[in-house]
Amino acid sequence: MKKRLRMAGAAIIPLFALLLSMLVAAQPANAAVGLHVSGRNIVEANGSNLILRGVSLPHAWYTGQTASSLAGIKSLGANSVRIVLSGGRWPANGASDVANVIAQCKANRLICILENHDTTGYGEQSGAVTLDAAVDYWISVKSALAGQEDYVVLNIGNEPYGNNNVSGWTQATSSAISRLRGNGFQHLIMVDAPNWGQDWQFVMRDNAAAVAAADSQRNTVFSIHMYGVFDTAAEINAYLGAFQTAGLPLVIGEFGDNHSDGNPDEDTIMSQAQSRGVGYLGWSWSGNGGGVEYLDMVTNFNASALTSWGQRIFNGANGIRQTAKEATIFGGGNPSDTTAPTTPGTPAASGVTSSGATLTWTASTDSGGSGLAGYNVYREQGATDPQLGQTATNSITLTGLSASTQYQVYVRARDGAGNLSGNSSLVTFTTTAGGGGGGCSVTATAQSQWGNGYVVQPVTVTNTGTSPVTSWTVTFTLPSGHTVVGSWGASLTTSGQTVTARNASYNGSLGAKASTTFGFQGERPSGNTSVPSGYTCTAS
Repeated sequence: MKKRLRMAGAAIIPLFALLLSMLVAAQPANAAVGLHVSGRNIVEANGSNLILRGVSLPHAWYTGQTASSLAGIKSLGANSVRIVLSGGRWPANGASDVANVIAQCKANRLICILENHDTTGYGEQSGAVTLDAAVDYWISVKSALAGQEDYVVLNIGNEPYGNNNVSGWTQATSSAISRLRGNGFQHLIMVDAPNWGQDWQFVMRDNAAAVAAADSQRNTVFSIHMYGVFDTAAEINAYLGAFQTAGLPLVIGEFGDNHSDGNPDEDTIMSQAQSRGVGYLGWSWSGNGGGVEYLDMVTNFNASALTSWGQRIFNGANGIRQTAKEATIFGGGNPSDTTAPTTPGTPAASGVTSSGATLTWTASTDSGGSGLAGYNVYREQGATDPQLGQTATNSITLTGLSASTQYQVYVRARDGAGNLSGNSSLVTFTTTAGGGGGGCSVTATAQSQWGNGYVVQPVTVTNTGTSPVTSWTVTFTLPSGHTVVGSWGASLTTSGQTVTARNASYNGSLGAKASTTFGFQGERPSGNTSVPSGYTCTAS
């Protein structure tokens, strides 16, 4: 079977219309625009090869985490992100939401793969919808997608069949593609395999050519999900080899380093994807629940808190950092540029307060021809928030730090081709003791509850003092047997049954009498109806 996510949240997405550039030579009437298939490869409008290297982000259930997560995913080297959306099986992501997500992907220089999750397990899982219904959703948000063909891939429906009646996949997928084209969609289309994405009955493999031919623009890429079915090198090589021999485009649209249905061979998956020029998108950034929390790449959506799976996919052999090339439309992707930028100068800390500091350093230079794309800041000690990926600069103001805490920071540069500089020398500074600002109060509401879980939101933090504060901390007690499985608007840590919630970087500063909110999701033993209590607040 497949992973399940514990859900909380609604939706969003982006856009702005772009006119297509005039083509140098006349093209066939049905020629694809923007991202498109060329033989076995995905290429950009200018013909540059694009090998997807990224992860899935559960936007539909954690909309409040999307902005910071996209920045974190980019800072770890990805060139693409697969965004989970819903047309109504969960709170629907409408056109304005989709437009916003696309805009955020573009701002972070990430190719945006949008997928409708409502189809997951159709025929086997209650509530799943057909691919035809998924197309209805795409038509409903078409205004957000028009003109985004250079930046967006449409993954029609996630894992559109479970293990029942999978022979229907071929006609249903072909019809969905035809409907999209008939409604004017010119985007690169991605289609998932049946059998919960793993195609163990080989329906997609054996019918891919027919489905590709059903696309009037010949602009469809196939997506295989590799979990327990792909636990040996032989199985992985045979499947990838079949598409390579057929000359058909394939991506590994999901995979993990562990799963309840078997132990995927992620080392072979990643090495063979690299050697064969096949894209891969790991599952998933954060927010997994229902027993598959081990598939989280980071803890609590925090890019500086990589799990073992996150370390493997981002920093391991054939991982994202090592192999991803930024799309040329964002200024990257120069495969001939292998020259790393120079190492930035040692940062100097100034303006240190109880909750922040300003760092400046001598900027890096780049002689490889791609241009500097940004830098990363790493918190070495006392860190609670993520690495920061920003546009090229030689200064940054850090916020949301803890009072009376020592921090060690270094910076490194990344150029447009994805090459990373060496680490600068560390700068060490200690935040001041703080004080002065005033007190705070906290109230909490259990918004919804079910048998073994609940969502608490809003947790409202109010500055009760007469002067501004720059940070706050809330503590509360979990009843015995309870665990926190997700949070938004704050960074949560647990010690025994005591939970400490610290403000996020964007909501720590509160004027006198001002308020902000956060929320979290908990799990509890079956039959237990209690919720957390004993909320207290401090601010500085």
